[in-house]
Amino acid sequence: MIKIVIADDNIFLQKAILEKLSFFSDFDCKFKAENGEVLIEKLNENHNIDLILMDIEMPKMNGIEATRYIKSKFPHIKIIMLTVFDNDENIFKSIKAGADGYLLKEVTPEDLHKGILETLNGGATMTPSIALKTLKLFRDPTAYENLPQTDLICLTTREIEVLEQLSKGLKYNAIAENLILSLGTVRKHVENIYTKLQVHNKLEAVQKAKENKII
Repeated sequence: MIKIVIADDNIFLQKAILEKLSFFSDFDCKFKAENGEVLIEKLNENHNIDLILMDIEMPKMNGIEATRYIKSKFPHIKIIMLTVFDNDENIFKSIKAGADGYLLKEVTPEDLHKGILETLNGGATMTPSIALKTLKLFRDPTAYENLPQTDLICLTTREIEVLEQLSKGLKYNAIAENLILSLGTVRKHVENIYTKLQVHNKLEAVQKAKENKII
């Protein structure tokens, strides 16, 4: 059995990841952690772990900081960043911290399973769009240092779709129905949009997105 740990501060997303893993009989989730500090505490008690699925944005200690610490203390543990954030800054920092792979949370159960096996076999699994960004960063690493602020605001395709629906004045229920998503998933996307755009409400989000030509 492959011993897995899930690090994510969102209980709903923890369950969603577990549901994807449940399709396969070779995974055993040993424990879950809601932030980097709790994760490290639990690893100190039991570091007989094969792989961690690591969220980036978590309170107290984020996934990048936790990855850096874990890789220095428990180098045998593989880490795949499993996140909604696909901007260049997070990719660059995650790779520098020692991440072995980088997948977006919209990954299918089959691709997640394949990615975990590839990583444990010495590979570096990545969502195709992430792999392309990574190649660009390696071709020109100085480009990261000169990223304009607008490049750091990088929403996923799904987040842009949700934001476009918001810009039309639609409510969460209607957006969920239009995009065939659960209400909870729509709320999480909106939460991520606010975080990435550094805004506090729908009007600010739509205005900033238009200013930066995101929608």
